[in-house]
This record gives sequence, structure tokens and C-alpha cells, in this order.
Amino acid sequence: MRIASIGHAVFAMILIGVGIIGLVQGGFAPIWDGVPKALPGREAVAWISTFICLACGLGLFWRRSGTVSARLLLAWLLLWMLLVKGRPIVLQPMVEVVYESWGETAVLVAAAWVLYAWFATDWDRRHLAFATGDSGVRIARLIYALALIGFGLSHIAYPTDTAGLVPAWIPGHTAWVYITGTAYLAAGAAVLAGVWARLAATLAVVQIAGFTLLVWGPSIVRGPNAGEWSEFVLSCALTAGAWVVADSYRGMPWRAVGKR
Repeated sequence: MRIASIGHAVFAMILIGVGIIGLVQGGFAPIWDGVPKALPGREAVAWISTFICLACGLGLFWRRSGTVSARLLLAWLLLWMLLVKGRPIVLQPMVEVVYESWGETAVLVAAAWVLYAWFATDWDRRHLAFATGDSGVRIARLIYALALIGFGLSHIAYPTDTAGLVPAWIPGHTAWVYITGTAYLAAGAAVLAGVWARLAATLAVVQIAGFTLLVWGPSIVRGPNAGEWSEFVLSCALTAGAWVVADSYRGMPWRAVGKR
């Protein structure tokens, strides 16, 4: 087996889980939203996405298939980020929520790109040098930083909706909206600037994981509706993807400056 990090293993397992959900429900699993219902061949796209999750999730565990799996996953997620999630941005550039939606796929793209950069073969380094090694990892971190900024802006742009997600037993709902939103913005800026980037990326994982557990975890325990279940699965995927990006900083000092 070829496990580069704990985040890598968790990310692969989440992909497998998402693929199984796609098989069971026979449609788009939670991470594959945004496809127009009028699109010809929409059902085929759903099955392709399910197959990619299953095949690549499994493939990422094995040495011989790891590179191909990371390459295929990155290519499909990039297309999804640009064509499916990018379309609403072109159509409604002043609506902030479309950037949050784009950011959800962008986190997964960043994770897949980190894995591809790690697992690149000589062929990849010859033909796609910009996407491999340190260069590829830097691109992944840039995409991840933009996703975090999108999340932060969404928290602040929709304070009422975000406050409604804070568990009732936690006081100061509105305050938490701005605290978490600002934390996302600060983490994104730190990753972009290369200032305490490892610490920022790690704390962002903690925040996303905390959101998964505190907001969506209780709904899973009490019996979720379809929307809550989708949000929980998506949040798990974002946690795993963010974890992979944070793992890319291994060996870097926690408070390094000028390291992208």
C-alpha cells in the first residue's frame, strides 16, 4: 500500500463512501451538485462521477494505481470546478453564495492536486512539470486559500443563515458567525501570503471538522433529512480534503514566513 499521510487515507476512504452513496441512491452523491437538470446525459454524468469516486478512492491506497487515480480524480474535479461550479459565477458574479459553492469543489481539487504532485511519475514530471512537485503543491495551496476566502465571505454575507446553523446550546450565535468567518479569511490570507501557513491550514481543518461534528453530527444521530445528510457527507469530504492540504506542509515550521 502507498499511504502518504493520515489525511490521504481519510480522503481516500471518504471518496469510497461517497461512491457507495452514489451507487445506493442512483444519482449525484453530495459532492457532485450543481449540474443543470436540463443537461443532456445528466444521468450518465452522475454514474461517471460515482465510478470515479469508487475507483480513485480505492486506487489511492495502492502503489501501482495511486498516480493514475490521483491524475483522473484531479482532471474530473478540475472540470467540475471550472464548468459546473464556475458557470454560476459567470452568470451571477455578484451573488456571494456561488463562490462558497465553488470553494467546496476547490477544496477537493486542492487535495487531489496535492496527491497528484506527490505521486507523479517521471512521465508526469516530463510532460506536466508545472503540476507536479513543489510547483503543483503551491498551485493546490493557492486554490485552497481562495476556497477558504470564499467560505469566510459567505459567513459574513449571510449572517442570519449562518447563525441559524449554530447549535442552540452554544451562546452568541451571531458572534460565532463573524468569528468563524474572520478565521476563514485570515487562514486564506495566511496561506496565500505564506505567513504561518502551516498553522493556518491546520486550524482551518480543525474549524471545518468542528463544524461537521457540532452542526451536522447531531442531525445524523437523531435521524437526518436528505438535506442534512448531504451536508454532513459534504462536510466530511471538505474536512478530509483540507487535511490533505494541511499535510502538504509537513516539515515546515509552524510559524514560517514567506513559505508558500
